[in-house]
Order: sequence, then C-alpha cells, then structure tokens
Amino acid sequence: MKRLNITVEGKTYEVEVEILDEGGAVAAPAPRRASSGGSSRVAAPVAAPKPAPKAAPVAAGAGGAVTSPLAAVVVSIDVNVGDAVEEGQKLVTLEAMKMNTIVVAPAAGKVTAILAKAGDGVEEGQALVEVA
Repeated sequence: MKRLNITVEGKTYEVEVEILDEGGAVAAPAPRRASSGGSSRVAAPVAAPKPAPKAAPVAAGAGGAVTSPLAAVVVSIDVNVGDAVEEGQKLVTLEAMKMNTIVVAPAAGKVTAILAKAGDGVEEGQALVEVA
C-alpha cells in the first residue's frame, strides 16, 4: 500500500493505493479527504451508464390485435376503423418517460377495431388496435 495526496479542483484527498504488479495496473480504494483534517471517506467516482439507444418503431402482435410494447400513455390513434393499412404503417403513438414510441402495423390489412383512445394509460401487452 502506498499513501498519496491528490488535489482535484482545489480539494486535497489522501488516498491509499495498492500496487498490484509492476506492469502499471493500480487499484485505488475510496479516497479520504486530507484538507479537512479528518478522515472522512469520499466515494470513488463511478462511470455513468450509457444512454439506451433510441428504439425503432415497433410492430407489436402478429396480425389480429396489435398490442402495446410498453406501459405508456396513448398520444394519438393514427387510423380509423375500416382503414386499409400496409405493413409498417403507423397505427398508434405512445408516450412514456417523455419519449414517443410509434406502434406500426405488423402486416397489411384492415382496421377492424380501435381499443384505446388518446389519453388512455395502457399496460405492456394491452391490445390497442385490431387489424385483420
């Protein structure tokens, strides 16, 4: 173990460093603050998680009932009963955590029923639209 003082942005920390090998790999336990005269421990920095990639539009279900891929609020229903739709056509816009998710038609067909309306809270797997 080696004890070192490290100054970061004007604050001095006393740290203990364990040298694992001569190749340069060094592990540092949580630092201790030296400038305050005490031995209070400060948490070691942790890398921030990478943001999740933006999801592509999803086609939920396999014909018949098109379901919600997540718990969300329905922003809009973009089709009407009787509309002919093509595979990949936008059916519903959902919003969860301030992000919109587009639900598309899994296959070409005709809208036979709309099972949700704008403003509805829906659960994952809940049927939104029926396409036959």
